[in-house]
This record gives sequence, structure tokens and C-alpha cells, in this order.
Amino acid sequence: MDTDRPLDPPAPLAAGSVIDGWRLVEKLHTGGMAHLWKVERDTGAPWPDDAAHGANLPLIMKVPRIKGGEDPATIVGFEVEQMILPALHGSHVPRFVARGDFTRQPYIVMERIEGPSLRPRLDEAPLAIDEVIEIGSRVATALHDLHRQHLVHLDVKPSNIMFRSDGTAVLVDFGLSRHDRLPDLLEEEFSLPMGTGPYMSPEQVQYVRNDPRSDLFALGVMLYHFTTGERPFGAPDNVRGLRRRLYVDPVPPRALRADCPLWLQEVILKCLEVKPEKRWQSGAQLALALQDPSQIPLTARADRLQTSSVVRRFKRWFFSIGAETRPDEQRLAVTTQVMKSPIIMAAIDVDNASPGLLEQLRETVRRIVVTEPGARLACVSVMKTARIGMDELVDEQGHSRHVKQLVGLKHWARPISKSLNLDDGRLTFHVLESPDVAGAIVEFAERTQVDHIVMGARGNSAMRRYLGSVSSQVVAQSECTVTVVRA
Repeated sequence: MDTDRPLDPPAPLAAGSVIDGWRLVEKLHTGGMAHLWKVERDTGAPWPDDAAHGANLPLIMKVPRIKGGEDPATIVGFEVEQMILPALHGSHVPRFVARGDFTRQPYIVMERIEGPSLRPRLDEAPLAIDEVIEIGSRVATALHDLHRQHLVHLDVKPSNIMFRSDGTAVLVDFGLSRHDRLPDLLEEEFSLPMGTGPYMSPEQVQYVRNDPRSDLFALGVMLYHFTTGERPFGAPDNVRGLRRRLYVDPVPPRALRADCPLWLQEVILKCLEVKPEKRWQSGAQLALALQDPSQIPLTARADRLQTSSVVRRFKRWFFSIGAETRPDEQRLAVTTQVMKSPIIMAAIDVDNASPGLLEQLRETVRRIVVTEPGARLACVSVMKTARIGMDELVDEQGHSRHVKQLVGLKHWARPISKSLNLDDGRLTFHVLESPDVAGAIVEFAERTQVDHIVMGARGNSAMRRYLGSVSSQVVAQSECTVTVVRA
């Protein structure tokens, strides 16, 4: 047998075909790289032990389009996805069920996401500002979850983003992705930039595949398009065209859409910075900013109405020549950047905590933040409301209780802000309203993907031991690190 001869392509698939016990029901989509089939387990075929969790899921099978074994990019990309998908978990990815190898029939069986992709929304751009914000926040949250799982997607675009029925964003198609803990087959076998032209980051153009901020750049491209109806860098189809984004700024969104808010232009153009260190440093930080735009610090980006001058463009072009990233920098772990940019949450009871406890909390938070130069500090207070009936929104002097708590938070944080110079958007304030203080703290931490909660605990009493303190409830319910400070 000639082992060097390419394998013959598998026979064409058709509805009713059975592969390894999976029956093809209906072809759902044909893309440039693969076919997607609705599948179910064939009658009488037992469920493999490692796939039994798929019994209650709607399923699809992804089959690569192989044309006589002459398409290496398709084959390698499919191998990459077969490796990566089983390593991922959570609501922001389809659940992996089974796979088949190239010796017989390559495929991946996975959860079928019932909701739509973002691709049709491109044709309806520009979208309402509120919808742009909602899309950005949900996708940034999903990206941060993937980055914390050691993955950079590297092909973030509307057709690769879907939504569950509850609005959760789901990333699909990991054929171009890079995982810290798995071999990077694409880097080993190809020497061209890998990605989709309009969405590729400058560092991807320079062959860097390990920076999670590349995905935030692609999200910025999407937000620009949804806001203006235009692509910020066109649709280049060669390396020369791709490299223009290293030195040519996009037209500012407000020059194309007059009702684009200053803060939204700030967010989008910060995503599209050429240098990754000038962008948002994590998906969680971007999502938090979009959820509370009033606290986004505005810079010269927000006021910009014209692209850069010819002289500035020439300088940037000149310095971009040969400015490739060193190989040792390219080997840094994906999660290194995420770990450098945590969100610290200080949960402060400004109305009831003693001066001693407030001071102890302040010093603890200051010590934590000073060791994390890229951290963002979210100061949170909960205004407890009644479960039933009307609440008094003002105190005895007629002052707003909400504003009073907000002022108290800012007063508490002022020494930290001054000593650590946190006036660059790394410090935000949030007054939550809820009948359940612990639940509000945990929900905020989950929604904004907080990495570390710092909170105080008052003295013990029989009643508090019986009912359970707020701090003990947060410790029990939260998925992140919690530091409880006692006076």
C-alpha cells in the first residue's frame, strides 16, 4: 500500500446517512470550510459513555469540506477545533459531544444553539445605540470567559457569534483559535496571517496569536460597523491591505453618525488602538464600562472627527516597518494578560460600618490594588429595599438616599484614588438597590466577572449566627476570591 498517497475523500453525505451511530436528519448550512447537519442518535445505537450528556441536547454535526485531500487549511483548522472544543466549558460555548477522525469520517457532534447569529444584523446596520451597547456587553463577557479558559478565539465576527434564548452570547468556530495548553498547529504549519480580513488585529497581521486583546480589537470592528454601517478598515484581501491598519486610523464614528455618543466613540476607538496596551485590557473591563457608560473617562478619542494627518500617517507607516513582535514575546501565555487586568470589587456598607472597619477595608483594598497595576476597582454599596411595599427614597432631611450612598462611596475611596492615581478610568462607583444585600453583591460580581471581592464583617451576635451574615453568604455563593475584613 502506498502510504504517501492521499486518502480518498469520504462519500458524499445525505439525509438518512448514519455515521458512528449518528443519523443525519437535515443539512442546516454549508460554509466555506464545513457542512452543518442536524443529527440525532440512531435508533438502537447506544450512547457512548463520554457522550451521554448529549442525550437531552439538540445536536448538530460539523463535517469539513474536503476536496480530494488538497485543502490543508481546512484539515488543520478542523483538527484544531477537534482539539479545542472538548477543553472548553460553560454557557458561552457549544457543549462538545463526540468526534470522528480522518481515517474514516472527520466530524464534530456538538450542542446546537437554537438562537440566531449576529450575521443578519450587519445588513441592518446602523443599529440603535442601545442595541449596540447590549451586543458589546454580552460579547465582551463571553470573550472574557474564553480568555480565562486559556483561549484566544482569533476569528471573532458576527457569523461566529450566536445567542441562547436567555440572551447569552455563544462563540462558535474555533478553527483559527489558539489554546495555551494545546499545540498551535496553525502556527507550526503556516506562515501567513490567519483570520478574517476586516476583523484581524494589527498583531495578528504581524503573526502574533497569543494576545486576548486581539479579540477585543475584532469586537471593536463589529461595534464600529453596527454603529456606523461601515467597516473601519474596509475588506482587504491581501497582506499589504491588512497592514494599512498599522498606520491608518478609521474615520471616527461621530463623523459618520451624528447621534453617536461621545463615550461610545471613546469605547470603539479604544478597542481599535494599534498597540494592544492602549486598548481595553480585558473583556470584563470593557463589559463593565458598557454597563455604566457614565463613568467612562473621555479622552481626545471622544472628540475626534477627522482621521490622522498625512504626516502622522507616514510616521506610523515608517515605524511599523520591521516592528514585528519577538518570538519570545509570542510564547507568553494567553491567560497572562487576563491575570494582569483583574476587576477588584470593594463592597462597602457606608451607612452602618464603623470608622475602624472602613479604614481597615480601605487599607486592605489599597494593598491589593497596588500589587495589580492593571486592576480596575469597582466600589459597590447596596441600598437595601423592602421586598413588599414602597421605600422611602429620601432621608429625614429630604436628601436622596441613593445619592447619599454614592457620595459616601466616593468619600471612602478618595484616599485610595489619590495614593494610587486611579483617575484614569480604573475606579468606578455603583449603588445597587435590592432587598437581598448578599444576593446583589454576588449577582454584580457574576455579571461583571469580578475576580476578587473585598468586604467587611461586623461583630458576631447570636442573631447574626442564626440568620447568617452577609459576608458568610457572599463567601458561600460567590465563585471568585472573597476577602472578609474584620475591624
